[in-house]
Amino acid sequence: MNLQINTWRSRLHEVIFESNTSAGKAFDICLLISILASMAVVMLDSIASFHLRYGRIFFILEWAFTILFTIEYLLRLIAVKRPLLYVFSFLGLVDLLAIIPMYLSIFLVGAQSLLVLRALRFLRIFRIFKLTHFLSEISFLGAALRSSAKKISIFMLIVIAIVIILGSIMYLVESEENGFTSIPESIYWAIVTITTVGYGDMTPVTPAGKFIASVIMLIGYSIIAVPTGILTTEIALMSRSTKRGHEACPGCGKEGHDDNAVFCKYCGEKL
Repeated sequence: MNLQINTWRSRLHEVIFESNTSAGKAFDICLLISILASMAVVMLDSIASFHLRYGRIFFILEWAFTILFTIEYLLRLIAVKRPLLYVFSFLGLVDLLAIIPMYLSIFLVGAQSLLVLRALRFLRIFRIFKLTHFLSEISFLGAALRSSAKKISIFMLIVIAIVIILGSIMYLVESEENGFTSIPESIYWAIVTITTVGYGDMTPVTPAGKFIASVIMLIGYSIIAVPTGILTTEIALMSRSTKRGHEACPGCGKEGHDDNAVFCKYCGEKL
């Protein structure tokens, strides 16, 4: 009996989590078509004219897709040996977010609009078209961001200090008639200027104000490259170790294992 259950679960895992078989590829393609159709329904339902004419149909379709994705989510939990590990994985959380908004709409009006979060499920397209190395690169980039978080945080603190100081100076230099009515308003202007956005709602008029604005603009252009450089360095350091993302663990459903891995680094299941 246990052997039959394991065989059935392995077959289910192969169809749902892998795409190296015709059944697995067909499942993923049907899933992506369903995701695309459900997103189209949500978007069309947000248009007032369509909502008035086809609102009832859209409501039924939204629930139909939600039930379909709920069944699919439950099957994914059944297919893995350690469901909780899959639930708290990145793709597991994405799958969960795809169905929660519709159930929340029972208690919170308008929550179904969050169904557009299903767009995140298009990440599965990488597996279908043999682009799983791109999916593993997402985890690689996430690890690089985590490694450089402290350096970028220190850099951002310095930037915040700069905009506070220069914004306060601008408040002293410019008059309220030009829009600099308070230090917070001036700091807002400094942030908009240093990020090179430049809304134009507040503009310095005095020569001193223009000089300070020029300094902030030059600083803005110079600091753009700093976070990029920090992140690039971390990526270069981490790229020395290669990863593979083509194989989903039969235990927890996670990917991104080392090339020579025999067991899953998350749950210990044999790959």
